[in-house]
Amino acid sequence: MKSIFQFDNIMTSIEVTRLFKTFQTKRKSAGLAASARALFKPKYSTVEAVRGISFRMEEGELLGFIGPNGAGKSTTIKMLTGILHPSAGEANVLGFTPWKDRQKLAFHIGTVFGQRPQLWYHLPAIDTFMLFGKIYELDEAETQKRVDFLAEAFEIRDLLETPVRKLSLGQRMRCEVAASLLHRPKLLLLDEPSIGLDVVAKQHIRDAIRRMNQEEGVGVLLTSHDAGDLEALCKRVIIVNHGQIVYEDKVSNLKRKHLTSKLVEVRYAEEVPAGFHIDGVDVLKVGRYGVKLRFDTNKTAVDSVMSHLSEVGDLVDITISDPPLEDVIAKIYKEAAPA
Repeated sequence: MKSIFQFDNIMTSIEVTRLFKTFQTKRKSAGLAASARALFKPKYSTVEAVRGISFRMEEGELLGFIGPNGAGKSTTIKMLTGILHPSAGEANVLGFTPWKDRQKLAFHIGTVFGQRPQLWYHLPAIDTFMLFGKIYELDEAETQKRVDFLAEAFEIRDLLETPVRKLSLGQRMRCEVAASLLHRPKLLLLDEPSIGLDVVAKQHIRDAIRRMNQEEGVGVLLTSHDAGDLEALCKRVIIVNHGQIVYEDKVSNLKRKHLTSKLVEVRYAEEVPAGFHIDGVDVLKVGRYGVKLRFDTNKTAVDSVMSHLSEVGDLVDITISDPPLEDVIAKIYKEAAPA
């Protein structure tokens, strides 16, 4: 069986068609008597985690798969890796049906679940790397060569001999992603790999993932709550909400249409003058030495805002950020909802 299949003359690594996943959950009963009855005759509710999603991912593509908590992102990724069986629908990942060919598929994909580590907590990361080499049937020399390459790519050479429990979160996540690439997978599925990381740690992981994509052609399906991950890595984005796809387009179009609002936090060397105001800018908060602003780049130029801010006084620090992705997704979902 070929690991990459062709569809309409385009080499495709993932093809999902009308995928559903429902769960049965016990209903909570109010009152002591009702709770006692529920022990013998429990009542169940049906939760639709994924509701008929369909999409395609090309070979070597960097695809963002995002949405708020509970949107169905992780459930979808677990079906694509074969961990969960769907309630209905079809999926083809690298030529395999995940829930039928999970063991075979495992040799061709890498996975990282941000809150579910695969490294042994009390042992050095190198021990997990060497174990993975045996699991993926690599000889010792090949494993060592691969470890050397990944240690350089992810800047983790000095970390490999340290027990995982002594690593910072950012250091551990770099080792986690590197370990998932030991067997040269064609596809990497990352579920919130940057959650809880600081700016520097996030940049390390983004740079390493981008390098693996460019040098080895590894496709990446990425879920994240950080707009910075999408801007740095992904060319295209799919947004899901309530188990359905509500938006699918290039990241550049998403930025142009929906990420136009900017949040700015400024700190000055001296006190902020009374009556602080900038035309075309919403002043959210004014403190003794700092201000918090919001403005729309479609209506007010960034250069104009920066110029006015510098005229107020000597800048000590300034931070410009996008609005939370949850706000963007809520806006898109509201626009997509029927009137």
